[in-house]
Amino acid sequence: MKPLPNEIVLRPRFQWNVPGAKEEILQKFETAEHPPFLVKRLDEHVFIKFNAQNNHFWSPQLHLQIEDVDTTNSHLYGIFGPNPTLWTFFMFIHFTIACLFIIFGIWAYSSASLNKPYHIQMGLMGFLIILWFVLYFFGRSGKQKGKPQMQELQTFTRKILEQEA
Repeated sequence: MKPLPNEIVLRPRFQWNVPGAKEEILQKFETAEHPPFLVKRLDEHVFIKFNAQNNHFWSPQLHLQIEDVDTTNSHLYGIFGPNPTLWTFFMFIHFTIACLFIIFGIWAYSSASLNKPYHIQMGLMGFLIILWFVLYFFGRSGKQKGKPQMQELQTFTRKILEQEA
C-alpha cells in the first residue's frame, strides 16, 4: 500500500490487492468500530465520510469498490472526493460563469459589429475571468484543508483491512 502523494490531485484514486474474499472484506467494514466515520455499504461499494461533529465544509469522502480476483483475493478501488453537494454547487457556479462569459462575448461582438461601445461587456468578461481564478484558488485552499482528513480516511481503511476476519 502506497501512501498518498504529497500533491493531491483533483480526485485522487488508488488500487490495492487485498487478501480475502469480497464478502469478508465488506463484512469487515460493516462490523468495524467507526467513530468518527460514517460507513455505508451498497452492494460492493463502501462509502466512508466523517460524522457531523468532525465534518467541515471541505471534508472529503472515500468511495471504495471491492471486486473478487479469485476465492482468496480481492481488488479494492478507492477514490477520494468532496461532498457531492459541494461538488454539484461548484459545477453549477462554473457552468453559470461560462454561460455568462459566452453571453457577454456575443453581446460585445454584436455591439462591435454595430459600431456601438462594447467596453462594459469586455469589462464584465474580464471580471468573470478574475472570478474563475478566485474560484480556482478557493478550491485549491479547500483541498489543502481536506488533506489531513484524507490521510485519516486512508489510515482507517488500512486498519480495517488489516483486521482478522
